[in-house]
Amino acid sequence: MKDQFIVYFISKTRQNMHHFIDEALKKEGLSDIIPSHGSILTVLYESKEPVTMKLIAERIGKDKSTVTVLINHLLSQGYIEKKVNPDDKRVSFIALTDRGSSIEQKYRNISKKVVATAYEGLSNEERELFLSLLKRINNNFRDHTGE
Repeated sequence: MKDQFIVYFISKTRQNMHHFIDEALKKEGLSDIIPSHGSILTVLYESKEPVTMKLIAERIGKDKSTVTVLINHLLSQGYIEKKVNPDDKRVSFIALTDRGSSIEQKYRNISKKVVATAYEGLSNEERELFLSLLKRINNNFRDHTGE
């Protein structure tokens, strides 16, 4: 019976993490960003150069239509810009604007707080074990769904 609670606790943990991130974003004056934007910003911060939407979708594991919605919001808020590839007009590159670059440290601080809170009270051994088990569970589902 207790085994059935895995879905509940994973779902509840995700919900609590999102709430924690939302509150941290608000405290930093970034209420126009949602947790789902984080993975896109991470790709852009790490790449240091404009990247295609296709590459962003691949790196964050989301379909192009979902990425398009998230990108459009970040565009409308002025955090990123879209540049057309002069060699192939069908391809656009996504780049950080000055506004997007200016929040990198706030974003990284929030990310550190999330990780610190998640691992609070856990030993290094427990952290490694937890992450290892979570990866295995994720792989179990990926093997069955192909994602």
